[in-house]
Amino acid sequence: MTDEPTVLYDLSAGVATITLNRPRAYNAFTRQMHAELMDALARAEADPAARCLVISGAGKAFCSGQDLNDLPPDVDFGALLRERYNQLALKLQALPKPVLAAVNGVAAGAGMSLALACDMRVAAAGARFVAAFANIGLVPDTGMTYLLPRLIGYARALELCMLGGTLDATTAHSYGMVNVVATAEEFPGAVRQLAERLAGGPTGALGLIKRGFALAQDATLERVLEYEAELQQVAGAGAEYAEGVAAFRAKRPPRFQ
Repeated sequence: MTDEPTVLYDLSAGVATITLNRPRAYNAFTRQMHAELMDALARAEADPAARCLVISGAGKAFCSGQDLNDLPPDVDFGALLRERYNQLALKLQALPKPVLAAVNGVAAGAGMSLALACDMRVAAAGARFVAAFANIGLVPDTGMTYLLPRLIGYARALELCMLGGTLDATTAHSYGMVNVVATAEEFPGAVRQLAERLAGGPTGALGLIKRGFALAQDATLERVLEYEAELQQVAGAGAEYAEGVAAFRAKRPPRFQ
């Protein structure tokens, strides 16, 4: 453990920015960083002023995955995943607010999985996504085998993971894995623009949209249709819908609270 925080938290204009803060280790995961990241996610979820989350990395990297120096020689990988990484992936997917990965540099191994578990991704032009597990004799984890094929297709995902390959930001964008690619100079502004747009949206409805898309990954059409009806009933009874309709009729931008 170190007294220096491994995760930084900032809230401004409705955007909670969570920064992985181990730049000398390329923001590799430790037990401490896992705990602090989960605390930061819970803090943003509970704060009504936080309407969008941004996860990024300090220094040159986004996240280089697990810090192998933080593991004992006889590590139980199954227990490690169940205790930390599985909970992280589930938390990100279930958060009822939009989560944006600001991939400022390399995202490798579980760091790549972290980016995939977010709702959207903005990548700096020099960022790289590295499916590094096979390179050290391991298998993809933290949800990569579930999320990556759904973003780029089965064949591309399997090839990337079996070869321990790398995607540059432009290729990742062309595959549909990244929403926006920006130059180093434009990157902070591009992240902020998308984050503030999400933060200005109907947070409750966006959370319901996440739930609908999550269920639809593996459900029948009949179940999806019924769940859409259930979610729409909740959304239609809320203040966001009332404000949206009022704004539409008044021909003004909506002011969601």
